Amino acid sequence: MQHKAQLTLAFLLSQVLLHVFTEDLECIPGFQQKVFHIEHPSAFMADQPILNLVFDDCQGNHKLNFEVSNPGFKVEPNGVLVALRNLSDTGRALFIHARSAQAEDTAEVLLVDRKEKQGSLKEIFKAEGSLGIVRQRRSIVATPILIPENQRSPFPRPVGKVVDNDRPEGSKFRIFGKGVDQEPKGFFKIVESTGEVLVTRSLDREAMATYQFQVEITDASGKTIEGPVPLDIIIIDQNDNRPLFREGPYIGHVMEGSPTGSTVMRVTAFDADDPATDNALLRYNILKQTPDKPSPNMFYIDPEKGDIVTVVSPVLLDREFQATVKEGSTGVIVNLTVEDRDDPATGAWRAVYTIINGNPGQSFEIHTNPKNNEGMLSVVKPLDCEISAFHTLLIKVENEDPLVPDIAYDTSSTATVQITVLDVNEAPVFHPDPMTITKQENIPIGSVVLTVNATDPDTLQHQTIKYSINKDPAEWLEIDPTNGTIRTRGVLDRESPFVINNVYTAHLLAIDNGSPPATGTGTLQITLEDVNDNAPSLYQAVSSVCEDAKDVKVIFGALDKDIHPNAEPFKFELSKQSGQDKVWKITRINNTHAQLILPQNLKKANYNIPILVTDSGKPPLINNTELKIQVCSCTKYKMDCSASSTLHFSMVLFFISLFSLYYPATNVICEMQHQGMWSERTEPTRHITART
Repeated sequence: MQHKAQLTLAFLLSQVLLHVFTEDLECIPGFQQKVFHIEHPSAFMADQPILNLVFDDCQGNHKLNFEVSNPGFKVEPNGVLVALRNLSDTGRALFIHARSAQAEDTAEVLLVDRKEKQGSLKEIFKAEGSLGIVRQRRSIVATPILIPENQRSPFPRPVGKVVDNDRPEGSKFRIFGKGVDQEPKGFFKIVESTGEVLVTRSLDREAMATYQFQVEITDASGKTIEGPVPLDIIIIDQNDNRPLFREGPYIGHVMEGSPTGSTVMRVTAFDADDPATDNALLRYNILKQTPDKPSPNMFYIDPEKGDIVTVVSPVLLDREFQATVKEGSTGVIVNLTVEDRDDPATGAWRAVYTIINGNPGQSFEIHTNPKNNEGMLSVVKPLDCEISAFHTLLIKVENEDPLVPDIAYDTSSTATVQITVLDVNEAPVFHPDPMTITKQENIPIGSVVLTVNATDPDTLQHQTIKYSINKDPAEWLEIDPTNGTIRTRGVLDRESPFVINNVYTAHLLAIDNGSPPATGTGTLQITLEDVNDNAPSLYQAVSSVCEDAKDVKVIFGALDKDIHPNAEPFKFELSKQSGQDKVWKITRINNTHAQLILPQNLKKANYNIPILVTDSGKPPLINNTELKIQVCSCTKYKMDCSASSTLHFSMVLFFISLFSLYYPATNVICEMQHQGMWSERTEPTRHITART
C-alpha cells in the first residue's frame, strides 16, 4: 500500500513539474506531433477516420490548408486524416504538409505491422524519456519543405518560407549549402527581405532525394547576427521510373516429376522510385512461356516475391483460365470447371475452391455453384489498373468429402488464373479543390492569378492535359491551355455584382487526350481585397421646405461602395462661399450623416448647395456634389415646388424627420394639410457657387 502511494505521489509531482515548465514555453509554429506510427490494416475504408493532426501557427491558423502525399487521403479542416476511397495498397509512409498564412510544417505517418509498431513505440518512449522537455525558444523557424519532383514551369516558384518574427530591421536572410552555393549550384534561393524560399528548376528525386541547407540572419554588412539553423528540403517522389531486372538472363532448373509448388528460382526487379511509396511497389507476372507445350501454364510466379514455382496439370482441373475485368468494377469474372466422376448427389462430387496465392488485398473471392460444381471467381474490391494491371491467382480445388485411403493421386488440384485489369480513362483531378487565392482588386490586365495543376490518375497512359475555363461570370480570366497559368483579361472589381462576400468564383476544366477524352472539373475562388476606388455619394440629395418655415434643418447621408477602412466615417463640408452666401452651415451627426442648417426667410426657389464629401481611404477620395433644396410656397391644401416630380415624397420625409419626436407620421401629414402649405407660384432656381 505504501509503495502504491509513493507511485501516485511521484506521478502527481511529475504532472505539477511538467505544468510549471510548460507554462513558460513559447509557442513553436507547426505540427505538435511530427511522426505517427499506426498499424497497417488490410484496407482503409472510404471516409474512415485514421488519426487526429494538431497544427498551430501560434497566430490563429488563418488560411490553413493541408496536402497529403497520397491522393487517396485528405485532411479535414478539423485535422482528421481520412481515406477518400477504399484502399488496400498504400505504401509504407504518408507525408502531410500544412501551410497557413504564418507558418508551414510537415508530419510523417508510418504504416507498420503490429511488431514494428510495438518496437517503434518503445523507441519513441525511450527517446522522449531521455530528452525531457525539448521545446526551446528560438527566433528563426525553418520547418521542412516538401516539393514534388518533375514540376513544370514557370520558374522560379515559391515553395516555402523561413520565419523570424524578432529579426532586426534592415537585416537579411541568407541560405547556403548543396543546391544553393555548392554543387549542384543554383537550384534554390531565398528572398533576403522576406525569407521566402524559391526553387529555380525542375527537380529529380532519383538524383537527390533531400537537400540540407543552413539559414542565418545577417546585418547589412553581411555579418551573421543569428543562426545558422538547418532547413530540410524533401523531394516527393513521382512514378517516373520503370522497373528493371538488373540480373539475367535467369536460368532455373527443376527435376522432372517434381511436386506442385516446387520452387524453380526467384527473380528480383529494381525500381528507382521511392521505396516507401506505391511508386516502387512491384508486381510480377509471367508474360509468355516458350514452348507452350504440354501446357501453356506450367509455371506460376508469386506476384509479390518473384518466386517461380511449378504447377502440375492433373486431369481433374482445366488449366487455361484467363479473365479480364475493367478497373473499378466488381462481380463474377470467370467460371472454373472441374471433372469429377463421383455421384453428383454426394459430398464426394461437390468441389470446394480456395485461393491459395496472389490475393494479398483480398480483392477476389471464389464460391462453388451448387448446380454445376463450377468455381465462380469474383472481384469483391474494385481494382486499379495504375496500381497493378495484372493479377495471377493460384486456386486449389478439393472434394467436400475426403478421398478414401490408398488412392494413388493427390487429394487436391491447382490451377492459375491470369487476370488482366483493363484501364478505364479516368478524369483528371485538380489539387487542391477548391483552389483559393487572394488578390487585390484593380490589378493590371495580364497579371498572373495563379497556376493550377491537375493530375491524371491514368499514369500508365501518359496522357496530356489541356486546361480551359468552364464558367467565368464576369469574363475576367483567361487560362493557358498547356501549363494552367491563369491571368486577368479584365479588371477585377470587388464591387461587381458577380462578387459574393468579397469572393469571385470561376469553374475550370482539365481534359485529357484519352479515347474518349475524360474531363475533370475544379473550382477557383479569388478573394478580392478592397482598394479605395469609389468616391462617396449623397443619397436623398433633394429636399423640400416651406418658405415660411422656421429653424429648418435638412438631414442627408452618404454611401460608399468600398468597405472599411476605405468608406466611413465621412467628412462633410460646404464648398467655399462668399458674400451673402455665407449663411449655410453643416454639422456632422454621425459617421454617415450630417445636417444642413438653412438660413431664415428664404425666398421660393431651388437652391443648389455645393458640398464636399470625403471618405476615410488612404489617400481619400472626394466627391464635389450638390444638395438641392426646394423652397416652396405652402397653403393649407397645397405645396408649390415648381412641379417637382418628388414634391410630395420629399415634403412628407422632411416633416416626418422634423416632427416625428412629437407626432406620429399620419398626424404630421394632417397638420400640413390643416396649415395650408400648398400654392402654384413658381420662382427661378438660385445657385450657391464657390468664388475666389
